[in-house]
Amino acid sequence: VEETESSPEQKQLVQTADSLYIINNFARQFFSEQLFDTENGQAIALSYLKERGFREEVLKKLQVGYNPDSRDTLTKALLANQFNKELLLKTGLVSLRNNEELVDNYRGRIIFPIHGNTGKVIGFGARVIGKSDHGPKYINTPENEVYSKSKILYGSYFARMAIDKADECLLVEGYTDVVSLHQAGIENVVASGGTSLTTDQLRLIKKYTHNLTIIYDGDSAGIKAALRGLDMALEESLNVRLVLIPDNEDPDSYVNKVGAKAFNEFVAASKKE
Repeated sequence: VEETESSPEQKQLVQTADSLYIINNFARQFFSEQLFDTENGQAIALSYLKERGFREEVLKKLQVGYNPDSRDTLTKALLANQFNKELLLKTGLVSLRNNEELVDNYRGRIIFPIHGNTGKVIGFGARVIGKSDHGPKYINTPENEVYSKSKILYGSYFARMAIDKADECLLVEGYTDVVSLHQAGIENVVASGGTSLTTDQLRLIKKYTHNLTIIYDGDSAGIKAALRGLDMALEESLNVRLVLIPDNEDPDSYVNKVGAKAFNEFVAASKKE
């Protein structure tokens, strides 16, 4: 096998990627500790998640965490570990204020780590707690050397074995949909992460199985997105079925409402229609 020497640019790219993985893993551990091991996290975030019906074991399995609603708790921890400021900005974990001060970017949010194929954390989805009129419902990691939103599927690392066993992939829209279905024992599920479904995401699914079931929200936007996804999946030669959740429901709320058995029966019946 002929070996080729990496160019300085390639070496720099690998070095940057490795550094981003290290920072993301540090942040993941920080968020987890904040959720489960602090009074503030337990009172604000964990109680909210439990009210939503999520159990601790599934939250820990998918490594869900919490960023406190303070200005720079994470930033201080990152800087204390002497991480490079430019790389910190690349991760999206922090942002720059007044061109000089670094502050936390995901303040007061539930954190969903996004894992690559090897299990390394490549990015995060940060969700507001409850409803908020300030800022977007979700903030996602910006594009960088390890994270490309159009090329990843939330939950794919945890779903691979279940997809292979079932020879079917269930595709939902959001992070909480994946968490709820895992909790119901349905593990062959991934999410497009709130983004419009892309060809790259479908090709990623195709590596695991040719059988795809799209389970999107029951509102008009969900139906429109599901029909668009159906056309795209057919173009990629996938065997695709659509399951439309009843109006004003999503997979997260519906599985909690009817239970795992009834949800599975509903999905099975919908695919036969």
